[in-house]
Amino acid sequence: MNSVIAPYGGSLVDLMVPTELQAQLLASVTTSIECSDRNACDVELLVVGGFSPERGFMHQENYNSVVATHRTSSGYLFGLPLVFDTDRDDLQLGDRVLLTYRGQNLAVLTVQDQWLPDKTIEAKGCYGTTSLEHPAVRMIAMERKHRYLGGSLQGLELPKRVFPCKTPAQVRQSLPSGEDVVAFQCRNPIHRAHYELFTRALHASNVSAAAVVLVHPTCGPTQEDDIPGTVRFQTYEKLAAEVDNPRIRWAYLPYAMHMAGPREALQHMIIRRNYGCTHFIIGRDMAGCKSSISGEDFYTPYEAQDFATACAPELAMETVPSLNLVYTQEEGYVTAEHAEARGLHVQKLSGTQFRQMLRSGEEIPEWFAFRSVVEVLRTP
Repeated sequence: MNSVIAPYGGSLVDLMVPTELQAQLLASVTTSIECSDRNACDVELLVVGGFSPERGFMHQENYNSVVATHRTSSGYLFGLPLVFDTDRDDLQLGDRVLLTYRGQNLAVLTVQDQWLPDKTIEAKGCYGTTSLEHPAVRMIAMERKHRYLGGSLQGLELPKRVFPCKTPAQVRQSLPSGEDVVAFQCRNPIHRAHYELFTRALHASNVSAAAVVLVHPTCGPTQEDDIPGTVRFQTYEKLAAEVDNPRIRWAYLPYAMHMAGPREALQHMIIRRNYGCTHFIIGRDMAGCKSSISGEDFYTPYEAQDFATACAPELAMETVPSLNLVYTQEEGYVTAEHAEARGLHVQKLSGTQFRQMLRSGEEIPEWFAFRSVVEVLRTP
């Protein structure tokens, strides 16, 4: 085994049942439930240890503790509660529920707790607001079912996805022994500024000289107007082949975004520690979102960064602040502070302008986007 940071809690959870025992387990099931896309992401990360030390969906006591304090009832940091939702009212404690997903048998959930949550309290505790303008508040109010199940999981099969998601164990095997690993989280295609940001993070003062960066995009459900995961996956694959940088590792995370600002930042750090990361890049307004009515942010610009930095020592991790990079005519990418001090000419292109140029077939400047990424995004 490579000498990489220990998983959160000390050991990597693995809930997969050996093949020779699966028939016996299947014979014990009493009913089945089809997973939503979000459920399937949570099941997968629980089974492979992405949510270590958790071994199943949270009981009500654990759920209440995480909602109120961002800690489990046993004291571990945890950003957001892990729950399995259903509209079934006929389940009994002790039932073994086969969790299916698009024709696959993912896992067996043994029901050990069930309750009707107060979703107003959950929204306020986890997202800091009860406004339906927040995408996760809207999700728990309108998408999640009315009853939550808690209980242990036994894995049968991982979801078949367009983007193959390496397990934490597989990612750990690819990491250099005894070196820092810097995690870069994203949920959008990677453009030039992103690339500059995470490659420069390798030269941060608190990062070892031979460190690598793990580019680890989330490819599960996200905001309604985000580019679909299957398309993003193609842009990442093209870019990885184009840059061919030996100090970059690429993997995909089957995680459903909540846009929960500080709570989301903590959740991402815990997951990345389980994948072997020692450092986490965190930028301005990470996992933030705005009201579509007022246009106001739900979180302050550095709320997630400050919260993650405060939690980092307990996770035995370090944060790497995201540089505020801009592109200048004279010197290429530099920090905004450097550009202002020297009076450099800053080139700007907003996301809205970029999307308009994509649709109209206009030439996208190469300082903004990689040509290989643009080609994927323009493919019908």
